Amino acid sequence: MAGRYDPNPFDEGDEVNPFAVSYFQFHRKLSSTCSVFYFSNVPSAPTSRLSPLPHEPADYYDNTGSVDIPIDSASALKKKERDLQAREADLRKREEIVRRKEEAAARAGIVLEEKNWPSFFPIIHHDIANEIPIHLQKLQYVAFTTYLGLVFCLFWNIIATTTAWIKGEDSQIWFLAIIYFILGVPLAYVLWYRPLYRAFRNESAFRFGWFFLFYLLHIGFVIFAAVAPPVVFKGKSLAGILPAIDLVGDQALVGIFYFLGFGLFCLEALLSLWVIQQVYMYFRGTGQAAEMRRAGGR
Repeated sequence: MAGRYDPNPFDEGDEVNPFAVSYFQFHRKLSSTCSVFYFSNVPSAPTSRLSPLPHEPADYYDNTGSVDIPIDSASALKKKERDLQAREADLRKREEIVRRKEEAAARAGIVLEEKNWPSFFPIIHHDIANEIPIHLQKLQYVAFTTYLGLVFCLFWNIIATTTAWIKGEDSQIWFLAIIYFILGVPLAYVLWYRPLYRAFRNESAFRFGWFFLFYLLHIGFVIFAAVAPPVVFKGKSLAGILPAIDLVGDQALVGIFYFLGFGLFCLEALLSLWVIQQVYMYFRGTGQAAEMRRAGGR
């Protein structure tokens, strides 16, 4: 007896059509057919092929080869190196000698002065802003003004005597004016301006005394030049008041030059008197005047 779930022996089953093609199989075949048709009808582009590079020889890069360095150049480099080392050692030695000299000079109180004024042609050392105490700088500047004033007065004196010489006066007055200038400018710097500069810088009583002595002579000369009495060539070698009065009547231009010289000498004298008064007040205020008297009494 047949079971409950046995298949029916008389059932013919599902009909299978051998010519039936699934949708997906049909679509795949159609797509491949179209692709083949399309690419078969596209004209082919001409192909270009690059020519291959020539093969390099096997020994093109010779890693085993050695670089030839001339022995002479190597020895020359070593020689130059030794020369440079010798020069460097010599420079260090010289720097050490200079340093020791500077230290010895500083211990001895010697100040190395470098010429720095005027800047276009340095002939003297002058640095008030860095070497003079700030409370004395104004006075030092005024003293320097009197020095420059003396230079200008003597230069103007040359101009005045030159005009007088041109107008018929004796040529010797011009030569005397030149002598006043040549001697007066450097002597004023050496005898009283530089001692005052160093006295303010080092507080030296001796230099203060030296300054007072020669600055008084400077003031006396300026007053003498302002008056210009008829002592040497009737006083016309100096542009003072007396020769100005004598010349203004006959030679007005020369008289005017001499009157201007008189005014410059007067201004120089007044400014110099103020400087020596201020320096003396400072000198007494610091107690150096008493110290100098004690040193003189001994």
